[in-house]
Amino acid sequence: MSSKKFQAGKVTSISFAHLIHDIYSSFLAPILPLLIEKFGLSYTLASVLSISQRLPSIIYPLVGIIADKYPIRLFVILTPLITAISMSLLGVAPSYAVLCILLFVAGLSSIFFHAPTPVLVKEVSGNRVGKGMSFYMIGGEFARTLGPLIILGAISLWGLEGTYKLIPFALLASVIIYIKLKNIDTHKKAVGNADARVWKTFHKILPLILIMSGVIFFRQFMKSGLTTFLPTYFGDFKNQEYWIGVMALVVYEGAGILGTFFGGTLSDKLGRKKVLIASGILSPLLLLLFLHVSGIYVFIILLLLGFFQFSSSPVLLAYIQEIDSDHPSFVNSIYMFLSFGFGSLTLLFFGVMSDWVDINFSLNVSAYVALGAIPFIFLLPCEKR
Repeated sequence: MSSKKFQAGKVTSISFAHLIHDIYSSFLAPILPLLIEKFGLSYTLASVLSISQRLPSIIYPLVGIIADKYPIRLFVILTPLITAISMSLLGVAPSYAVLCILLFVAGLSSIFFHAPTPVLVKEVSGNRVGKGMSFYMIGGEFARTLGPLIILGAISLWGLEGTYKLIPFALLASVIIYIKLKNIDTHKKAVGNADARVWKTFHKILPLILIMSGVIFFRQFMKSGLTTFLPTYFGDFKNQEYWIGVMALVVYEGAGILGTFFGGTLSDKLGRKKVLIASGILSPLLLLLFLHVSGIYVFIILLLLGFFQFSSSPVLLAYIQEIDSDHPSFVNSIYMFLSFGFGSLTLLFFGVMSDWVDINFSLNVSAYVALGAIPFIFLLPCEKR
């Protein structure tokens, strides 16, 4: 599969699958204010909903090992449909427990999608891995921009209990994904003593993983809080109408599309570390500014914040994909485990702090905590590994 040539058609096909999957997986944040009202939830219980979706990330390394041993095209084709069904049923869930179960299933489906797909992107990106990761991440970021708009439109048409009507669109999308991906060879060549080599691989990547853990942990305080509670913040703290909070999330995620594209592409030319340093410094400062402005300036700052916040995602992913290993899906799964695992932990703290003081206090704290990622960024290698 590997080639020095950037295979734009195949990269775009995988990005399209990412788009479809993440449109549905992004439904929680936009409807969270309605679920809080419907079930009378505290911020802590609301954060547990998102944690339920992230909880399956604890088996990411296991899924990575599976993906390295078996053809993974089936994962990429079926998981968007499973995620779509689970997320579309949130509106009709009769209880908080059912909500958690549906989100857990969606999260499980998500890891079977996200563990192998970056490896496919690497294989068809040639020597432009950063660019390939940008294309891949754009699919996800564009989805998280469209997702809130789609679920808002569905609720406007059918009400919260009518969101299940979005399932047929997922069925059609799965057919399209199959057509686009059926010619991509996902079989990996066999390697001897594969199980034993997994531990050698882990030992090899451990120094880089420890450094990246610091980067991911501190940045997730800010990113998890914003992506989950931004519409809720506009409703509960700023007393704005529901749709304004959803549109704020759309602006933030929409700017992330540009940040994702330029972050990975510029890192190929300027260096990974330089892009991460710019993102690590500017993102927390922009969040603090966002919390102290009003009117149209709120959305202007959100645009800049989304751009710099998400510019780091393809860069970190490129660092991981450039590790030479016989177990690329396993290596990628370690990164995903850290990202989703730290996201769950920090989100729980965010919810508890919001109940203890308020959601504005939590966002202020998350901005200062995010600055802790900067020393770890300086420890990252400058050259490709």
